[in-house]
Amino acid sequence: MKIGLLSDTHGFLDERVFEYFKDCDEVWHAGDIGDWELLEQLEGFKPLRAVYGNIDGGKLRQELPEDLFFEVEGLKVWMTHIGGYPGKYAARVRNILKSQGVPDLFICGHSHILKVMADPKFGNMLCMNPGAAGRHGFHKVRTLLRFEVNAGRPEKLEVIELGARSALK
Repeated sequence: MKIGLLSDTHGFLDERVFEYFKDCDEVWHAGDIGDWELLEQLEGFKPLRAVYGNIDGGKLRQELPEDLFFEVEGLKVWMTHIGGYPGKYAARVRNILKSQGVPDLFICGHSHILKVMADPKFGNMLCMNPGAAGRHGFHKVRTLLRFEVNAGRPEKLEVIELGARSALK
């Protein structure tokens, strides 16, 4: 299964996302979507899994969960917006990891910093943050992730750069 992962669009969706994710089976959005129309564009494009972020209000917050736990091709996934990373998890995330068990893949957004790293403290759980795909924030380059899930393992991870945050493409 091929996955396109993005976060922190903040109401701006670069049209090239559709080209980069055209061969993906699903698109996952790790929050701070920004507006309902952007969510509808993604839903009309591919099957979508999404969580709300801290800037998402109204209908987005009512319709989307804060946490999404699911399994794909034998891979246990937890996606939330504000999560942190190994050694620096948000307190809420640490508590859930300790009380509810550890997924194979933990996905979050919020920081606008692309990071992919394993956490040996939590059974080598893989942590992914796709960075920010939108134009709002302090990041310099807009980024996406694309990968495959095969037999319970994420593989063939690709970092996609969309260009400078301020570029109007």
